[in-house]
Amino acid sequence: MDAAYKLTEQGVQNLKDEVERLKDVDRKQNLDALKEARAQGDLSENADYDAARDQQARIEARIKEVEGILKNYEIIKEDTSNKVNIGKTVVIKVGSLPEATYTIVGSLEADPLKGRISNESPIGKGIIGSKKGQTLSIKTETAKEVKVKIIDVK
Repeated sequence: MDAAYKLTEQGVQNLKDEVERLKDVDRKQNLDALKEARAQGDLSENADYDAARDQQARIEARIKEVEGILKNYEIIKEDTSNKVNIGKTVVIKVGSLPEATYTIVGSLEADPLKGRISNESPIGKGIIGSKKGQTLSIKTETAKEVKVKIIDVK
């Protein structure tokens, strides 16, 4: 069975750190908030208690979600080819926009504003397998065709 989540080693470490923080810090802070709210008396009209319970549910849900990811992931392997692939950093020129540098990552680690695009995004999917110097025509989510030139692959 293929792993559902493709992650970089740093992405896996970030998730491990997050789940540790959720369990060791956020959970304890939330329990303190619940104790304080309970000490106020009547729980039926206690907004602090309701807020603490909501936060508790969010913390527990996120712990469960991250633990699920960490049970079913695959490390993105180093690719030594000169083709665009997940884990590679590419310099591309989209249409008339200036050149931009992106690292192709799994969808969980995608953050275009930080130069990380998903292998499942239209541009990410469209350029995988391409080589330096190629110009491709890629259809965006809005069904608009854009020209993408691969300037460099690292």
